Amino acid sequence: MTRDTMGRIDPALIRLYDLPPAPAGVIEMLAAIEAPCELVSDALDDLGFNGVIAGSVLRPTISGSSIVGPAITLRNRLLDIDPFEAARGGHLNRQADFEAHNLTRPGDILVIEGGQEISNLGGISATMAKRQGGLGAVIDGGIRDVRHSRSIGYPIWCNDLTPRTGRWRQETVEINGPVTIRGVAVNPGDIVCADDSGICIIPLYLAEEVAARVATRIVTDQASLDFLASGRPLSEFPRPDPVMYQE
Repeated sequence: MTRDTMGRIDPALIRLYDLPPAPAGVIEMLAAIEAPCELVSDALDDLGFNGVIAGSVLRPTISGSSIVGPAITLRNRLLDIDPFEAARGGHLNRQADFEAHNLTRPGDILVIEGGQEISNLGGISATMAKRQGGLGAVIDGGIRDVRHSRSIGYPIWCNDLTPRTGRWRQETVEINGPVTIRGVAVNPGDIVCADDSGICIIPLYLAEEVAARVATRIVTDQASLDFLASGRPLSEFPRPDPVMYQE
């Protein structure tokens, strides 16, 4: 289906207006985990998918945040113009993050392949996303107005904080198409998990298998914690994984 746009991008560049649905219960299960990324990362390793971005690379703006939800994707491209002449000449703003917020449904997460050392999302944009029910954003690039986005409880994982606008320096060339974030492929509707440790991207076709592996790991981890609390000798520690040396 199509919906009214805000006139900031050619509607033909919006590849999807509605995200493909996640398997029932998967997002809710992962979101109930206090910090899901370690468990999800292990499951992705088991399944041979490179879907992890370290929190030291894309850092969270609000410590302690943990979000899980489907990805709305946006791709920006640098403009080959002098940004200072463009600013003085009244060059039109060709960023279209507002259009992505217009498509946002409660629980969605914005994922931007963007420009470095310039802002891909500012205070008005963060407020718009929050109003629409967006949980937060993952951005390969910069943001500004970080104090404002923190004040409204809208966490962002990014690599640059800067006052420099992206308006005269880049343009949005696609919404809800494939993007690449630090070498990780993200498609619209893929499940994003983000916490203090980093970000995990779960492709929809792996979502149920990842959730099943995470559920199993929760049980085995709790058994290990219960053992440690019991005070029994470490030589009796349960071994769910293969061990290197055996007598």
